[in-house]
Amino acid sequence: MALHRHDKNITELETYFNSVIDWIDSVFIDVEKEMKGLDWGALYERFHEQPYNPQHISQRLHELYADFDVKNKRGIYQYLLGGETDKKLLDIRIFNEPTKRSTYATQTADAEKQGTSNCPLCALENTGNKTKIWKLSEMEADHVSAWSKGGATNSSNCQMLCKTHNRAKGNR
Repeated sequence: MALHRHDKNITELETYFNSVIDWIDSVFIDVEKEMKGLDWGALYERFHEQPYNPQHISQRLHELYADFDVKNKRGIYQYLLGGETDKKLLDIRIFNEPTKRSTYATQTADAEKQGTSNCPLCALENTGNKTKIWKLSEMEADHVSAWSKGGATNSSNCQMLCKTHNRAKGNR
């Protein structure tokens, strides 16, 4: 709009702008602060021909806003418009329960065979925890390659650490 502020005839641009605003209003019942600054023109061009149920969109929006695992609230809008297929938009960094349980079982079986702790960092230390087998509830899932450095949130990049080591590890 700023590029055209001195144009004599802005009817076409004004009509387009109003079409984008009307489309947003027809899809999203709720207005949230994260909507500000999104590239609504690009989202309109990509998704405006798709039919949406505003009540369903509103319900999912509330669910996703309440989900602690969703780190990028601004990404929720494109995620919903795109049919909830691209989870990267939500910036989810948490391993699911099946991945945690599977990784725990594998690590624990290997540790028991080797006579070491199922926390790989405890196993490296010369402390009383060097051979401790931690319960699943005493451990947390960790990215082997840091998520912030491109590490995936999947089973091949998951390791279980005791809570003390996981919380001390940070972003390494």
